[in-house]
Amino acid sequence: MAIAMKGFHPLHTSTVKMNKPFISLCPEITRAHALTLMSWLEDERVTRYLSDSRDVSRSIEHAIDRTQLPILTHLFNRGGRFFMAYDRHDAPVGFVRLIKTGAMCEIVLAIGDSEKWGRNLGAGTIREGMKMAFLDMRAEKLMAKIHPDNTRSLKAFLRSGFTLESETPTLKSFSMTAGRYLQFLREDAVGDSGGIYITEVDKARLECLIALEQGQAVIELEHELERAIVVKPDQVARNVVTMNSRALLQLDDEEIEVAVVYPEDADSHAGKYSVCSDIGAAILGYQEGDAIDWRIADRTRRIEIRKVLYQPEAAGDYHL
Repeated sequence: MAIAMKGFHPLHTSTVKMNKPFISLCPEITRAHALTLMSWLEDERVTRYLSDSRDVSRSIEHAIDRTQLPILTHLFNRGGRFFMAYDRHDAPVGFVRLIKTGAMCEIVLAIGDSEKWGRNLGAGTIREGMKMAFLDMRAEKLMAKIHPDNTRSLKAFLRSGFTLESETPTLKSFSMTAGRYLQFLREDAVGDSGGIYITEVDKARLECLIALEQGQAVIELEHELERAIVVKPDQVARNVVTMNSRALLQLDDEEIEVAVVYPEDADSHAGKYSVCSDIGAAILGYQEGDAIDWRIADRTRRIEIRKVLYQPEAAGDYHL
């Protein structure tokens, strides 16, 4: 399937000071989403390179006709995983579909809202799709099949690190391996956001934790760990949020004090947030003055780290 991707060029997370586009993926598909998708597929500019757009539109129409349920997620996830792509204002701007066969996964996506073309949302959608394919679905290879005339899509996937694997007069196939994806993350070539820091001790414990935990926040945490700069405990700056740090945050218009702790120590009423929670995964590794967009409780929030009030490394309290 070849997809039209207009105006392309950024886990979802991006530092505000870098002023990068923000994209998040929502797995819950509502009836309103389905109707929005149908309207996008009626736009010839969107479907120009979408070879099976008529089939997709009919499938959506059948899904709506088959049920009166407000949530249609299970219907859209048959044969793969389907996500709506949101911008930082929580407006749906496109979609992503991931179809996994064995160790290989294919990504299909489009920015459907033509009014949002030219705002660099495409590459962000690609990166979010890669995150889900490699860190959630555990694919070993991700494929994208693009029409040769779809130059915007070709450039977007190439800029995102994909390499040309094969081509015919009507289709070019690009691929990304899990190993190369992780390498790009570590080189900050895919994440394309401000560097974050993690201590050797924290990373070792968190990698063990990730193997046991599940959920979207855990996927985000693993993504952040993969792209983090690893330092010794006595080398981390005093203004960086590490495990068991306390920090003063500006959460949109609200000021809150939080501590980032391991799941067994979490107590949100006492301001202790698990590192596997949305807030905990969001701020770990960032430092005073950083501001990030992050999806918390199904909506995008702006988080600014006003001050690190306590850091165990600075206090000499870190231990294995």
